[in-house]
Amino acid sequence: MKRVLIAGGSGMVGTQLKTKLLEKGYKVSILGRSSSKLDNVNSYLWNIHAKTIDEKAITSADYIINLAGAGIADSRWTTSRKEIIISSRVDSTELLIHTIKKTKSTPKVFISASAVGYYGATTSDKIFNEEDLPGNDFLSKSCQLWEDSSKKNENKNIRQVTLRIGIVLSDKGGALVKMITPFKFGLGSAIATGKQYMPWIHIDDLCNIFIKAIEDEQINGTYNAVSPNPTKNNEFSKILAKTLNKPYWLPNIPKFTLKIALGEMAIIITEGSRVSSKKLLSSGFKFEHPSLKKALNNLFNNSNS
Repeated sequence: MKRVLIAGGSGMVGTQLKTKLLEKGYKVSILGRSSSKLDNVNSYLWNIHAKTIDEKAITSADYIINLAGAGIADSRWTTSRKEIIISSRVDSTELLIHTIKKTKSTPKVFISASAVGYYGATTSDKIFNEEDLPGNDFLSKSCQLWEDSSKKNENKNIRQVTLRIGIVLSDKGGALVKMITPFKFGLGSAIATGKQYMPWIHIDDLCNIFIKAIEDEQINGTYNAVSPNPTKNNEFSKILAKTLNKPYWLPNIPKFTLKIALGEMAIIITEGSRVSSKKLLSSGFKFEHPSLKKALNNLFNNSNS
């Protein structure tokens, strides 16, 4: 039985991925704050701050997936919050890499999450691909440090994959659940100019990308994990309102209002460029939910399809 270890396995993506892997017959383990076994999933103890980890988690894994990291939009970007966002990503990755080296383990693949924030928060007509240089803002810096930490794995026998993930659409949490609140009350509208792109991905497609990265030995290096159909914010808002059977008539929310409310973090939703998924498509990956309309209909019980 193939064994997968997920760091960050209790989060929204990790929980869904865990379910899919179990359905496919994988043995799944996660890293957590306590040791336990629930629903045939072992939880091994690790403490990122203390730099400790149950080495059995590493030595018993054929595949390692790292999703660990504090939520980028959970609270305002104070200086201390920025430090937490970066350290939670870098320190967790370095602990995993260090333990792999220490135990002389050779998992078949080490898959690390990153984000499309690597390219920076900017609104332009440019279509970013995996060869493009990083941006120069906080989002970009945090992603660069995150990716650099995973590159400290010097064992050439371990295949390494990095997925730059877009906005994950799920009805179980994350950005979409926060977005739909005003729409439910008939108060949904576009944000700022509405011209900024939203590189999104349905959570099922994202999980399937992770699974392809496990199973396809040709998958190597960095891939943008986004839908092939990025959507501008104004169009996204219209489709979301229609999917929910809610009106869409209010003027756009001004950018300065969001800056007052959210501070620097507002750039997450007020800016955005197109991100290409051509490299992923050329690998043979097929999206189950390539269009936003179908993706939202699927998440909301197909009630408006």
